Amino acid sequence: MNFSIQPVLENNEYQLIPLQQGDFELLYEVASDPKVWEQHPNKDRYKREVFENFFRGAIESNGAFKIIEKSTGNILGSTRFYDFNESENSIFIGYTFYGTKSWGKGINPQIKKLMMDYIFKFVNKVYFHIGKENHRSQIALERLNGQKIAEQEIAYFGEAARTNFVYEITRENYFKD
Repeated sequence: MNFSIQPVLENNEYQLIPLQQGDFELLYEVASDPKVWEQHPNKDRYKREVFENFFRGAIESNGAFKIIEKSTGNILGSTRFYDFNESENSIFIGYTFYGTKSWGKGINPQIKKLMMDYIFKFVNKVYFHIGKENHRSQIALERLNGQKIAEQEIAYFGEAARTNFVYEITRENYFKD
């Protein structure tokens, strides 16, 4: 891999800044709302000890970001690049969550665009694991022209395996429009 999966990315409104250990409390403040996790595979991530495991996985991935609103400096949520596959020239984007104050404001498409505009300089395919019950994220991926290609049992970092759909966006389809 001759590129970084944890660069600083930004547009006029938002920044993706590499997640650091010192970000735990501010990010947990966003994640501690049970509503954030209602449709996610692990609905208990709002609990401190469960989120600590999630956060540790984010740090160890070396591909996680905090999502910052530039005008306020507030942390809105988190996302990451993970599981780069050199032979397939692909990577995953995921583990994304936003606080409820950010829902329905068009933030997620802008964040995904920042990430895909960057990563498609280096890979041919981007995949997403979306929980089987996470209808919000499934709709969001379909709006980004993601194609559902598989169903898998996925064990997230230190968590039990759960059924996820796998979505794919190819470089060719991404730049088609």
